[in-house]
Amino acid sequence: MTVVTLARPDDADALSAFAETAFRHTFGHIYDPADLASFLTGWNPPDRIRAQLADPDWTIALVRGDGGAILGFVKLGPIDFDLPAGQPSEDATELHQLYVDHEAKGSGVAAALMEWGIAWARTRAAILYLSVFTENPRAQAFYRRYGFVDVGRNPFRVGNHIDEDRIWRLDL
Repeated sequence: MTVVTLARPDDADALSAFAETAFRHTFGHIYDPADLASFLTGWNPPDRIRAQLADPDWTIALVRGDGGAILGFVKLGPIDFDLPAGQPSEDATELHQLYVDHEAKGSGVAAALMEWGIAWARTRAAILYLSVFTENPRAQAFYRRYGFVDVGRNPFRVGNHIDEDRIWRLDL
């Protein structure tokens, strides 16, 4: 059974390192090393994670392995991208990140985190948005299984590189 728990402030360093490792493993091959380094420097530092954990508008939940290592996490909070015309931002929240250790993929960790995240979002909003890279079909298929639909474009900057991400919406 996969157990999802709320992250604590003392998890911030481990969450920051885990997020960077997961991002590098999944997307690192796409970017020039300088662009990747520039992005990762300010992307998820421990101080930002601690501040988010102290803010009631944010939540981070995680799954740990038997030895206590983080196997995955989900982060939800206020919307921080521009929504396409016609998409409501009121009564909405964003799934900012859902990362799973590459060796834990397919184990149920992502599903447990997604179900937890959707349940949390339902207590706060009527709509859940997320952004997903166009070249990540595995993630797109996963989100589609939960009922998310593509509603528009979201340019995502990594250093000087701009990816084509898509904004997906789930009516809660």
